[in-house]
Amino acid sequence: MNNRFLYNLLISLLRFWAFLPFGILYFISDGMYLIVYHIVRYRRKTVRDNLRNSFPEKSNRERKKIERKFYRHFCDCIVETIKLLHLTDKGMNKRINVTNANLIDQLAKDGAPIILYLGHYGNWEWTPAVTLHYTHPTLSGQIYRPLHNCTMEQVMLTIRSRFHTLSIPQKSAFRTLLRMKQEGKQFLIGFVADQRPNSGNLYHWTHFLNQETAYSTGGEEIGKRTGAHFVYLETEKKKRGYYQMTFHLIPPLGDEKEYPYTRQFMNMLENSIRRAPEYWLWSHKRWRFSRPDNNKNLKPQKTT
Repeated sequence: MNNRFLYNLLISLLRFWAFLPFGILYFISDGMYLIVYHIVRYRRKTVRDNLRNSFPEKSNRERKKIERKFYRHFCDCIVETIKLLHLTDKGMNKRINVTNANLIDQLAKDGAPIILYLGHYGNWEWTPAVTLHYTHPTLSGQIYRPLHNCTMEQVMLTIRSRFHTLSIPQKSAFRTLLRMKQEGKQFLIGFVADQRPNSGNLYHWTHFLNQETAYSTGGEEIGKRTGAHFVYLETEKKKRGYYQMTFHLIPPLGDEKEYPYTRQFMNMLENSIRRAPEYWLWSHKRWRFSRPDNNKNLKPQKTT
C-alpha cells in the first residue's frame, strides 16, 4: 500500500474517533493506560531512571505515584490530540483559559518577531489554540522535528494545522525565519525547546532537574538575528481536558554566560515541572548522553 492510501485510511479512522465525546475518549484513554503501562510497559525504565535522577530527594513510593500519573496523562494527551480533528474554536476556548495574552499584542507593536518557548508539558499539541487569543502577529507557527514514518508525519501535520499555523521543519527553520524577516513579515514562532539536541550538537550545557543537561540554542540564535522578543508559555493542567496557559516575558539571566534567554526558559520550565511533575514528558530520552570533558567521543549516559 502506498503512503497516500495509508494516510487516507488512518486520517479517516482518527476523524471517526474525533467525533466521539470526551467522556468516551477518556474511557478509551483509561484502557490505553492499562495496556501502555502494565502490559507493553512503554519506556518504563527510561521514565523511572529520569524520575530517580531528577528527584533523588523523593522516596520510591513518591516517584512511583508520579510515574503512574504521568502514564495516565500521556494517554489522555493522545486522545486529546486526536480530538483536534473535530473540535471547534468555541469548544477549545471552554477548555483552555489563556491569561496575559495582551502581552503578545503589546510586544508586537514594535514590529519585531516573537520567539515563544514552551516545553513538552501539559498537552503541547493544544498550545496552538493560544493564537485565538491575540491579534498580532497575524502569522504564527511552530518548529518541529520530522518523524521517520512518512504517513504519521502527514497525519501530525494535518492535526497541527488545525489553527492555521505554519509547521516549519527544524532543519530549515533558520533560513526560513530569516527570509521571513527580510521580507518584512512579523511572526510568532513556538519552539518546544526542552528536547535533547542532536548528538552532533551537544556543546551547551546547564543544570536542569538536578542534572547536567545539554540544551538547544536555535531559538535564541534566530531571535538574536531577527531582533525578537522572548516569551515563555507556561501551562497548568487544571483537571482532565482543561488547561491554563499563561504568557510570561523571559528576562535574561543577569550574568555574562552564553544564551541567557534559553537558560532562563529552562529555569522557568523547571519550576513548572516541580510544581506538578506528572505532566512533563518523562519518556523522552533527555539525558541519553552525559556531559563529556570535551565534545568529542560522546557516549550514552549509563543508568542504574
